[in-house]
Amino acid sequence: MARGDAACSCGQLRLTAEGEPLEVTMCHCLACQRRTGSVLSVQALYRSGQVRTAGRYREYERVTEDRDPRRYCFCPDCGATVFFTVPSVADLVGVPVGAFADPSSFSPTISVYDSRRHPWVVVPESVERHEWVPGQPRS
Repeated sequence: MARGDAACSCGQLRLTAEGEPLEVTMCHCLACQRRTGSVLSVQALYRSGQVRTAGRYREYERVTEDRDPRRYCFCPDCGATVFFTVPSVADLVGVPVGAFADPSSFSPTISVYDSRRHPWVVVPESVERHEWVPGQPRS
C-alpha cells in the first residue's frame, strides 16, 4: 500500500498515510476493548513524517495497562478516533485500521495482550505474539 486515506464517521477529520506502515498491531487489552467497543483493536503504525491530517480534533490521554500514555485524537463532531500518538515514542502515529477507506489492505503482524484475548478470537499463525505484563517493560 503506497497511500492510505482515513477519515472519521462524518468526514470532517481526515488523514493521509504515505508508504507502508511500520507494523499493524492487534491489541486485546481491556482498555482497547473499552475504547473501541469491540473485543480488540487493530491499528497501523507509521512514522509521523508519513502522516498528514486535515480538520479539527480533540485529544484524550489515557495510560495503558503497562503505564504508557496514549493520546487519542478524535473528531469533536462525530467522536470517531482517527489517530493516536505515543508520547514516549515521539515519532509514532497509530491509525485505527477501520478508519481507512480500504481497511482490507491491512493484515496484522503483531498481537499483544493475548491473556486478554477472547477465546473465540483466532489469531493467524503468521502473527507474532507478545504478552505484555502491566507495569513491566516490553522486551
